[in-house]
Amino acid sequence: MAEQTHVLFVEDDDVIREATQLALERDGFAVTAMPDGLSGLEAFRADRPDIALLDVMVPGLDGVSLCRRIRDESTVPVIMVSARADSIDVVLGLEAGADDYVTKPFDGAVLVARIRAVLRRFGHASGGAAGEGAAPGEGGVLVFGDLEVDTEGMEVTRSGTPVALTPTEMRLLLEFSSAPGTVLSRDKLLERVWDYGWGGDTRVVDVHVQRLRTKIGQDRIETVRGFGYKLKA
Repeated sequence: MAEQTHVLFVEDDDVIREATQLALERDGFAVTAMPDGLSGLEAFRADRPDIALLDVMVPGLDGVSLCRRIRDESTVPVIMVSARADSIDVVLGLEAGADDYVTKPFDGAVLVARIRAVLRRFGHASGGAAGEGAAPGEGGVLVFGDLEVDTEGMEVTRSGTPVALTPTEMRLLLEFSSAPGTVLSRDKLLERVWDYGWGGDTRVVDVHVQRLRTKIGQDRIETVRGFGYKLKA
């Protein structure tokens, strides 16, 4: 029997926490459910779950702060839960290092699908072949000025210094580096990186692109207004 995927779920509403835990367990997940951020952080450090599902508004240590603490220690995937899709909390959560978010009230089947989509891309962070414009490298290394992307070793360096990327950021960079100079729309990036077979919130893309820029250089990824983004070759 395959080992169960371990989910850490932090939610202060007793009804939502218990109902969601039962729903996830019925779908084969092992769940640790905590009512506040501090106990959630303790559980994360003790159990090292495969994925963390964090409500934004929890007592003690709010979900955004908890996400930052987790991201300081680990690249484990994080999904934020927010009561409102238009809330600034969504953007704050993504900027804190979350990989995706879901809004309340959520359907159990949709939540499971989003969790599995995140886990799939974390387990298969592979990119395409080098596109035109990339300087040839050795052993699958693509070179863009001072930026080197090792598509086999999943490592990135800038001016010889290692760049620490989360798996989602790595997948995003691999999409850009597989077609340098080609404009990739937000919808296309949602489909390829976030595994969305339907239209999603493009704020997820925008925030991750900005996070990636801070690590590889603000000018390396260009915004093509009205169309999307492209990697400068």
